[in-house]
Amino acid sequence: MRQLIVLSSAGDWPLEIHGVEKVSARQYLADPAWLERRATRVFNLCRSYGYQSNGYYVSLLAEARGHKPLPSVSTLLDFRAQNLVRLTTSELGRLIDRSLKPLQSDQFDLSVYFGRNLARRHDRLARALFNLFPAPLLRARFLRGRDGWVLRRIAPIPFSEIPSQHMDFVAESAQLYFSGKRPRPARRSRNQSRFDLAVLVNPEETSPPSDARALARFQRAGEACGFQVDFIGPEEIGRLAQFDALFIRETTAVNHHTYRFARQAMAEGLVVMDDPDSILKCTNKVFLAELLQRHGVAVPRTLLVHRDNADQIEPLLGLPVVLKQPDSAFSRGVVRVDDAESLSRSIRELLNGSDMVVAQEYLPTEFDWRVGVIDGRVLYVCRYYMARGHWQIIQHKGNRILEGMADTLSVDDVPGTVIRAALKAAGLIGNGLYGVDLKEVNGRVVVIEVNDNPSLDAGCEDAVVGKRLYEEIMAVFLKRVTARKLGN
Repeated sequence: MRQLIVLSSAGDWPLEIHGVEKVSARQYLADPAWLERRATRVFNLCRSYGYQSNGYYVSLLAEARGHKPLPSVSTLLDFRAQNLVRLTTSELGRLIDRSLKPLQSDQFDLSVYFGRNLARRHDRLARALFNLFPAPLLRARFLRGRDGWVLRRIAPIPFSEIPSQHMDFVAESAQLYFSGKRPRPARRSRNQSRFDLAVLVNPEETSPPSDARALARFQRAGEACGFQVDFIGPEEIGRLAQFDALFIRETTAVNHHTYRFARQAMAEGLVVMDDPDSILKCTNKVFLAELLQRHGVAVPRTLLVHRDNADQIEPLLGLPVVLKQPDSAFSRGVVRVDDAESLSRSIRELLNGSDMVVAQEYLPTEFDWRVGVIDGRVLYVCRYYMARGHWQIIQHKGNRILEGMADTLSVDDVPGTVIRAALKAAGLIGNGLYGVDLKEVNGRVVVIEVNDNPSLDAGCEDAVVGKRLYEEIMAVFLKRVTARKLGN
């Protein structure tokens, strides 16, 4: 993807950065050649972004042309609104206080150059502000109040107002930003890539949904489809405007940055997997239980439990019984209780954290079926066996995680009842990437849950179809990005 700096005057940016073109706002707005150019990132460094100014129209027309402007029009409108009380989250407030606590003055101006600040102490705060207001050059003003520091104003700054002693740092920050902050694959230059794909990963996650080998295979498959593939981390939400698509390969949750990434990417017009609607539906077991039952999908006998009907669990479902907190994942927050005393204690603890809990009949099986579905079709099928001596496929023992064995089957070798149930359940969520868990008991197939963000590890889920698993997922991204660019 080409990278372009647009300026009020071509002389406003004296720095030369490899692979980055410069053009004046008048040229960009008036020259019809820019209308025809595709796959372009536009870094709008005009002197003013005021409503209906040239700077405003650069971002507006960049979006109309299918280019990727920074800042976007929505960011420019946020600058005008300056509703900073609404935008300042508790997390950002704590970061502001930590960063500025040592200061003696009651006012402080912070410069943010491509998401960085000269003082490393303020670098995290600079990144957070850039994530909130994605614009290349920013200045934020903070005032100390009785309850601590508050963000009073934030605005873009023209290049002409950057102090001369900051220039070397600005050049370094710009070079890092334009290069993506990591080496590019030698076999494919950025200019040869049709589209840009961000893959969200978290190196700190102990049980990520894809291992390093699988991520490398996704990268190769994406590049073969014409994507420039960049791996981004949890603190890089401000980079989303650079991309055409986002692939989340970190365990998702609603009250979590993965959901914020998905929401912001959708707002920026990216193709997103997992999309926020799928995250919302799949990560809440109460919603899933209600949805599946309402649409006639076979599930274990289920009761949505609240304080007024907790005494009905044993009469309706018997013992043992499985209790699930609504946002349980990877076997955490799921308990089996075998007697009335344990049931009373466990349900009381779970209802202290949530007004509703899911109770289901206990169905012991040797393994769970896992059917991977994308775009309404089967991608792979696995059998996940229970952890040794345990009733779940994953057993948590303190900091240790014990998992059962797994094998992968050809779709043709899987009972049709399993495939049909999985496709029906996934279709109720959407057309994204899902892992449907099912049990088969005495010929009866029941859906346990539908997972967004399913595990895709090298040597397991790809054991039968090989690299085709990665190619098919990337092909779906390509189809959707292309359709969006064409306005379909």
